[in-house]
Amino acid sequence: MKNKSNVVFSTNPDWQSEKKIVSLSPQGKQGNIYILRDRKGRGGKTVTVVEGYNGDLKAMLKRMQKLCGSGGSIKKENIEIQGDHRNKISDFLSKEGYNVKFKGG
Repeated sequence: MKNKSNVVFSTNPDWQSEKKIVSLSPQGKQGNIYILRDRKGRGGKTVTVVEGYNGDLKAMLKRMQKLCGSGGSIKKENIEIQGDHRNKISDFLSKEGYNVKFKGG
């Protein structure tokens, strides 16, 4: 089987491909994760904002986008998912073992 990696050439004779395993489950004391719906400054479009997540933001963003079938981004250490997906994200994070709280109305 062919070794698929991004390395094109290495001068290290002992080089081996390393697979990076990203753990997304809570490690140690996570604290509260807040979920809120926001529309301010977005031309009336609704986004779901996840505040207080301390893990790998990019990996969690991808999982949430796939879960919700929607786009998203990372802004100011917060995860933003397009649309109102508070309940889906809350259920998902609760199953992962996080303490989830809703913020706002």
